Amino acid sequence: MNYLSVENLSKAYGDKVLFEKITFGISRGDKVALVAKNGTGKTTLLNILKGKEIADEGRISWRKELTIEFLSQEPVFDEEMSVIDTLLNAKNKFTDVIKRYNLAVSGDPSVDMDTVIMEMTDLNAWDYENKVEEILSRLQITQLKQAMKTLSGGQRKRVALARVILNKPDLLVLDEPTNHLDIEMIEWLENYLDDNDFTLLVVTHDRYFLNNVCNHVIEIENSQLYTYKGNFEYYLEKKAERMLANASEIDKAKNLYRRELEWVRKMPRARGTKSKSRVDAFYDVEEKAKQKKEDDGVEMSVKMTRLGSKILELHKIHKAYGERKLIEKFDYVFKKGEKIGISGANGSGKTTLLNIIQGFEEADSGTIQTGETVIFGYYSQKGMVLKNDKRIIETISDIAEYIPLADGTTLSAGKLLARFNFPPHVQYQNVSTLSGGEKRRLFLLTILMKNPNFLILDEPTNDLDIATLQTLEDFLTEFGGCVLIVSHDRYFMDKLIDHLFVFEGQGEIRDFPGTYTQYRIWKDAQKQVASKTQVAEKKETKTETKEKTEVKVETTKIVSTTKKSYKVLKEIEDLEKEIATLESKKQELEAALTSGETDHVVLQKTGEELAQTIKTLDAKSFRWLELQD
Repeated sequence: MNYLSVENLSKAYGDKVLFEKITFGISRGDKVALVAKNGTGKTTLLNILKGKEIADEGRISWRKELTIEFLSQEPVFDEEMSVIDTLLNAKNKFTDVIKRYNLAVSGDPSVDMDTVIMEMTDLNAWDYENKVEEILSRLQITQLKQAMKTLSGGQRKRVALARVILNKPDLLVLDEPTNHLDIEMIEWLENYLDDNDFTLLVVTHDRYFLNNVCNHVIEIENSQLYTYKGNFEYYLEKKAERMLANASEIDKAKNLYRRELEWVRKMPRARGTKSKSRVDAFYDVEEKAKQKKEDDGVEMSVKMTRLGSKILELHKIHKAYGERKLIEKFDYVFKKGEKIGISGANGSGKTTLLNIIQGFEEADSGTIQTGETVIFGYYSQKGMVLKNDKRIIETISDIAEYIPLADGTTLSAGKLLARFNFPPHVQYQNVSTLSGGEKRRLFLLTILMKNPNFLILDEPTNDLDIATLQTLEDFLTEFGGCVLIVSHDRYFMDKLIDHLFVFEGQGEIRDFPGTYTQYRIWKDAQKQVASKTQVAEKKETKTETKEKTEVKVETTKIVSTTKKSYKVLKEIEDLEKEIATLESKKQELEAALTSGETDHVVLQKTGEELAQTIKTLDAKSFRWLELQD
């Protein structure tokens, strides 16, 4: 079933062509990733699909009665409304049927009760409010009564994400859905989108998310669109093949162009049909030969200031806000060349540690010793300061006209910008003309130009395109100084870090010797061991209890059989069978809850069934005791 068809769509701003005559479609069940460099048209294309911008040419066709939800970077809310009311009053098929059910309950004759009950059941809308609270809890929005105007930017984005996925549209369009989510939230979102069979169009730089969720990739490059039917790994493989083939074609075209150019120059004045055809073909060859070979790599071999023997030492660092402990008695001595990742839930103290290290905040107790040669380079979205009325080239040249490279040579500000994907014709534009991702790339370049030897990167991957991320990874891999990274980008962390500081809560920071993925594997294994131990202990306890109960029941039956009527004895016998069955069911449900199952919906359903089973078991056991007395 086709949901969306885009045919021959074009958009340009003056001389800057974003995309030209691009065509693609989305069908039911597709999970499509839109990939492109910053500033090449991703956001513009989404705005055209929303109807916020108009294409220069082309056609967009939506399936009739299709429901669509867009997750935008700047969601709009009723600022006075509470978080929970914002979602319960959202306009969707669930809230609509709930409102009609409430009308039917109140006696409104315009609503047929039987019909609306059937609709409620079909949509599984009876526990909609519970689903709202569950998803908000997963996204760490716990103060449900607070007004929307009091939320931070990250909290607003998470409420917006909850709203669009709760609406269960036919097509869900997500613009950077993993921004402002910690790693556990991202992994939950991946599972939720997969389990609930969404049709998706996603713009994100999170490569693990792309690989785990998406089954199609469309890429805008050089104003053209390329389609890959597979996940992110497949896309990388096929793009490399395409670039290799394209480079080969350009080399062949250049050789042919040299021969044909010589023929054109010597061509006689009288032009026959064959000559004219060859001339036309020459211009096609010329266009191909003058194409630049695709190269996503950006060289950033900036010279690093030398580090001394003493770098940074933390001794018994403690930090708390009231009774809320963030860091407790943390010790660490940094070594040259270390690349350390920092992981933990939002609000657990990750950024606080970075601020303490740099002297932006004071620890409650403990000492920090920083080597004399240490030069921090700090990248943080909150600290990004760029003057919009200044030219791009001026932003860099104000720091230095020339920058020393690792090989001993120097590079001008303009050439460095060009290597960082700001070509000469862009460098004299104002910073205000750049997209959000391009501004982040420029800001990152200003940090690297200052020749730091201790890089502190707080969420450096947000809004950077994949090509820039790959370049940054290559640079950091070769960087000889220390690197401390806070990031929710698992791919980025896995590729770079030597070990991991894990903020586990209550001030505890675990130093794990491995990558983030290795940590998750270890953590899951620990959970499985704990679960198996609990199950074994419960089985042993249940077996002992059951043996005692069976002896007690059997003894009671022998003593009391002569004193009870047939009707009472029959009820006792039936109850004993029911109690045995319920005990067995209870054990199975308890085992299911501790089996390591991660699907929250399944766990909730199992928990509810266990509670009902225990309630029934208690009632049956109480009745059995009554009859015995």
